[in-house]
Formats: sequence, C-alpha cells, structure tokens
Amino acid sequence: MEFRERLKELRTQKNISQMQLAVKTGLSQSAIAKWELGKTEPTASAIITLSKFFNETTDYLLGVED
Repeated sequence: MEFRERLKELRTQKNISQMQLAVKTGLSQSAIAKWELGKTEPTASAIITLSKFFNETTDYLLGVED
C-alpha cells in the first residue's frame, strides 16, 4: 500500500476530514489533499508529524511495513 492510501485510510478510520487533520497537525489541507491524490510527496518532517498524530511508525506510513 502506498503512502497516499495509508494516509487516507488512517484519516477515515479516525473519522476526520482533511481540514480537521490539518488543524490538528498544523499541516495545510491543500498539502494533505495533494498527498492523498498522489500529486506530491510529503517532507520528512510532515511524515514524522503524521506518524506521531496517528501513533504509527514512519515505515508503516510509507508502506515499508504492514
């Protein structure tokens, strides 16, 4: 599973919108939308922020491990 799929899956499991995720993490909603669409890739710091928010490893988010 790719990062974009993992991100959307984790977000929907928490039942939050892209905007709610943006507010809670300090990331922009437009960046989250682009990541979920696979148009851009997040920075390392954004991946770490998402990892902490979802309480998942960066490897899981990146699809390196299941």
